[in-house]
Amino acid sequence: MSAALDQTAPPERSRLYWSLADCWNIVRRGLTHYQRQPVNIAWQLGFPILSVLLYGYVFGSAMKVPGGGDYQDFLMPGMFVMTMAFGFINTATLVVYDSTKGVIDRFRSMPMASSAVVAGRGVTDLIAACAELAIMMLTAVAMGWRPDGGAGFLAAFGLLLWLRFALIWIGVWLGLLVPNPEAAGGLFAIAFPLTMISSIYVAPQLMPDWLGFVAAWNPISSTAAATRELFGTPVGSGDSWVEQHALLMAGLWPLILTAVFLPLAVRRFQKLSR
Repeated sequence: MSAALDQTAPPERSRLYWSLADCWNIVRRGLTHYQRQPVNIAWQLGFPILSVLLYGYVFGSAMKVPGGGDYQDFLMPGMFVMTMAFGFINTATLVVYDSTKGVIDRFRSMPMASSAVVAGRGVTDLIAACAELAIMMLTAVAMGWRPDGGAGFLAAFGLLLWLRFALIWIGVWLGLLVPNPEAAGGLFAIAFPLTMISSIYVAPQLMPDWLGFVAAWNPISSTAAATRELFGTPVGSGDSWVEQHALLMAGLWPLILTAVFLPLAVRRFQKLSR
């Protein structure tokens, strides 16, 4: 009898299988929230689109691109980078909301992989980032932006997602640190200078020397310069080493950020009290 029961018992799943299954359940939960509240994505896109209109149409005629070229073509890849950069605020807000509402405590009380909550949040935000980028690019095309197609376009899209992937873990880590959603909203004070002191809007060589040096070494400047090159739009890069190797640094900076903040985010989650 026991032998017959053993033969009909379901096969034992590996630990990796259950970790992936738990992660997928968290992803489904996050996507369901976006499906039921699509205004969240619209809100995230509102500021970048407004910035495109403001800088592109209001200030565009007064802006210069080193080496020549249309400022709108220079600006659009920067707007895509800015959208990815500001995304970590939304990540932090969602994480701290779950934390203060007891959702994370509920997850921790369940027999699920401790890494699934962090990984699931990251995968969900990466899927949302793909939707944001697609909408932003369609808006840019409607405004007259015409990038080069082919492998360069796909590589640029991948670099933008690679940056967003790295910043997700900063958002998760900060979301587990700040006490409430209002404090998470205050992270805008960090993100705003981070994006302004970069090559998103203006080439670093047009800034004062000391400020241009900081802007050139800003990680998001490397992604902005690399994507401009891959899209075939005006690059406006300077003579510094980091600007001349934008493609290399666009791949390296997110790797460094991920190596630092992903373990911090997982460790912080594991240290939360039950």
